[in-house]
Amino acid sequence: MSIIRTFRNHPAAGSASANAVLHGDCIHRMASLPSATADLILTDPPYLVSYRDRTGRTVANDDNADWLKPAFAQMHRVLKDDSFCVSFYGWQATGLFLDAAREAGFHVAGHMVFVKKYASSRRYLAHHHEQAFLFAKGRPGRDFAPISDVLGWAYTGNTLHPTQKPVEPLAQIIQAFTAPGDLVLDPFCGSGSTLAAAQQCNRLWLGIELDANHCATARKRLASAVQDAA
Repeated sequence: MSIIRTFRNHPAAGSASANAVLHGDCIHRMASLPSATADLILTDPPYLVSYRDRTGRTVANDDNADWLKPAFAQMHRVLKDDSFCVSFYGWQATGLFLDAAREAGFHVAGHMVFVKKYASSRRYLAHHHEQAFLFAKGRPGRDFAPISDVLGWAYTGNTLHPTQKPVEPLAQIIQAFTAPGDLVLDPFCGSGSTLAAAQQCNRLWLGIELDANHCATARKRLASAVQDAA
């Protein structure tokens, strides 16, 4: 079964496709998308911390911020007016993420914390949480029930990606800020956790991934999810 479908109820999308994982640089890939395409952006970009896990795995472009402002500029362009962008970020680079988002045209609408039962790292503090900004383009309506800004976090084992996110809190965000049939975009999709959450919530999804191996993992993962839902 093909996992690619033409956008429904997204006339601005033209000939673009939904339910696909695109390989390549997200700045260039998003530049080929029409403006005002996505109903929600939910993404986990590199944290700018030169991450390396215990087995030596790294994250592409985690050692530089050259991509940050251009990526946020494209995210703002492809997001529909009066919609949200939820972006995880590294607390060490808070100012850089805020500057990039604001320069692109976003404003901060909220902040989310994901509580872990384990410490993902230890230095001066034992790190028991992840964090994400809720950015807004325009003035999103209030016709939804607000979710808590503190959500749970289950350990994934990072088996598919060195910084693999759990599906459940992502699904909660998607359910809160979109309707069935809306399009969720993840321009840094990794192994596809956001896309799996969107599929679970009966939303359209579109992912972009720079690393060819992670892109293949996400495609395989989502093909299985689509098949299971058929």
